[in-house]
Amino acid sequence: MTSSSVGTDAFPLTERVVANGDVTLRVIEQGSGPAVLFCHGFPETADTWRSQMLAVARAGYRAVALDMRGHGASSAPVDPALYTSLHTVGDLIAVLDTLDIEAAVIVGHDWGADHAQRAAVMRPDRVRAIVSMSIPFAPRGEMSHWDALRAEGLGDRYYALDMLRDDADSDFPPTADTVASILYWLSASPDPGEGWDPIDARRSMLRPAPDPAPAWIDPEYLDRLVGAIGRSGFRGGLNHYRAVQASFDLTAAFRNVVITQPSLYIWGADDGLSRFFHPETPTLSELRHAQPGLVDQIRLEGVGHWIHQEAPSRLNEAILGFLEHLDWSEERWW
Repeated sequence: MTSSSVGTDAFPLTERVVANGDVTLRVIEQGSGPAVLFCHGFPETADTWRSQMLAVARAGYRAVALDMRGHGASSAPVDPALYTSLHTVGDLIAVLDTLDIEAAVIVGHDWGADHAQRAAVMRPDRVRAIVSMSIPFAPRGEMSHWDALRAEGLGDRYYALDMLRDDADSDFPPTADTVASILYWLSASPDPGEGWDPIDARRSMLRPAPDPAPAWIDPEYLDRLVGAIGRSGFRGGLNHYRAVQASFDLTAAFRNVVITQPSLYIWGADDGLSRFFHPETPTLSELRHAQPGLVDQIRLEGVGHWIHQEAPSRLNEAILGFLEHLDWSEERWW
């Protein structure tokens, strides 16, 4: 990102607070036109989307991003039960309602992709289309994600299952070190075979990073991110993992529901998480079982988990191409 990604005279970046019951959410927006709502993952804030927000604002869209609950300047309830899909989808709808947006295209990465996907399923009247990054969509099935991993014999190996402990926050080193480690090891920067593997503890994301700031990261954003997490801590972000079982238990009504809206899946070829979900490059036919409206999948070579940071230009091009081919004149899309 360059300094222009923060905002320009023609496309100023504004900030506000949106309330969803007792939870407050920091929201930033830029531009005007059809709405594109950006949802970040762990551990990030709305500011991670600055390059994409400016790109879509310049193209004639209204870019909106929020600090997801538990992150940044948004509320971070202590109780994991307040982080279910019902709560996070409610946050997204509260943002749309407050900003008087009838429906939006949602772009989500990592946990933000999961939340965007659940919003597309639960509120198709408010989600016109969806871009999922790093996380392919899987409908709510007969077994929770955690139980499915345990059934596969990965209960002692999959990284996130260890994050479910109430005291897992204590495993994280000082904030600056943790952020540097997660950014580096999940990216395409490590040598082949050295990057993060979600089922190999020897390739943990919390190994000390050889460089506190990878060359592809904007130092200004990195400083803001470290400061934000230093204030909020990691508990809120980890609560999204702890709420997975509760989300499953509460969403039986959405069993086997697919995403019918136009959709796009983007992933980095060197992303250990994407490779875990699909060791081989999935075909469009395979992905369309869960997303019959899938327009395309885009595999970005030489890119890891942090697509929007490692390859902003390629990502912006993909998002804009997707937006340009949507039929915005449709009165109904669900």
